[in-house]
This record gives sequence, C-alpha cells and structure tokens, in this order.
Amino acid sequence: MWSGEQWVVRQVTGAAATKHYRCPGCDHLIAMATPHVVAWPAEPGVFAESGLEERRHWHTGCWRARERRRPG
Repeated sequence: MWSGEQWVVRQVTGAAATKHYRCPGCDHLIAMATPHVVAWPAEPGVFAESGLEERRHWHTGCWRARERRRPG
C-alpha cells in the first residue's frame, strides 16, 4: 500500500537488469546490472489501460523510503 493504492512490487536481480532506468525517488540513474525494484499500481490509473503501463524502476532504498521520496 502506498498513497492509498495497492502496488505490485517485484525485485529485479542484477543479472536481469539489462538497461539503465531513472529512479523516480531520487531522480538518479539505476545502472545496468544493479539490483532494484519495479513497482506499479495494482489498478490502472485514469490514463492507463493497465497498471503495468505505470510501472517504474526504483532503487531498492528509494522504494523503502518512498513516503519521503515522492516522484517528481
């Protein structure tokens, strides 16, 4: 649960992280091969057909601190 919504959260291993991503918590890059978290709303938003379209890649620490590190 975050911001009043249920979220689906998956751990990504370093071996499975084959691209760079920008973390919405700190706005820094998540380098390739860095273990991290992918999270998306369980229910789609107003402009999305599925919650998967809203998935974001977060540093694991940023996701844990998400109440303090809001997306910009």
